[in-house]
Amino acid sequence: MNSQRRRRGGFLDDKLPIGSLQRRLTFWVGIPFVVLVILYLIGNDIVMPVMTRHGDEFALPDLTDLSLPEAEMKLEQLDLKYEVTSEQYSPGKEKGIVLNQFPIGDTKVKTGRVIKLVTSLGQKLVPIPNLAGESVRQAILDLETAGMHLGEIAWAFSDTMPEKVVVFSYPASGTQIPMGSPVNLMVNRGRASSFTYMPKVIGLSLDEAERQLEDKSLKVGIITHRIDENYLPETVLEQSETEGTELDVNTEIDLVVSGTG
Repeated sequence: MNSQRRRRGGFLDDKLPIGSLQRRLTFWVGIPFVVLVILYLIGNDIVMPVMTRHGDEFALPDLTDLSLPEAEMKLEQLDLKYEVTSEQYSPGKEKGIVLNQFPIGDTKVKTGRVIKLVTSLGQKLVPIPNLAGESVRQAILDLETAGMHLGEIAWAFSDTMPEKVVVFSYPASGTQIPMGSPVNLMVNRGRASSFTYMPKVIGLSLDEAERQLEDKSLKVGIITHRIDENYLPETVLEQSETEGTELDVNTEIDLVVSGTG
């Protein structure tokens, strides 16, 4: 027995010391454990967030009213993608401006999300219809059907055309203008010497009112005084015809003016 196993100062025959053997075993067993722990930490703190994108939610910026290149730059900086789902005509918005987005601004999103955008085609251009010879009422209906509306009416006087019909429009018929724009009409009112229009003279002094009426080929009729301490004396308080009324030239206009006690 002694010849097979003999102790020599704590050594086994031709073997390492017992303590050294234990340390080596601990070392070789511990290395894999430490490696596993490191791999776990790396996987948990770095790889998993990248794989799951967990914890990187942020508020999506509002992209409306930005040009498409501006919106694209913002999204790229946030590692977001985009898709233009539709385009719409939009008065007052240039082509390529972002009109709507989904999700809307301030929504919490993660990197890699696809943001859907609706962009502007700009203002839709439509041609002005030919309105010459139409009544004002019919011209207004035709403008509305074409996506426009009535602007201002100016008056022409001609004996060679029917009264109260459109002479021409401006811009002229056939001109392409943005949808929703106003169109002005020139309308025939017949003989130049036949008609005039009542101005507003209320609030003017009597002298100024007389000048305004004379400029419109109208005359001052009966002047009535009424005591009203809220106005300076000889201020027009009332007029017998309302502003804009079509009148024969030389029509007499009665006035009520302020007086003193």
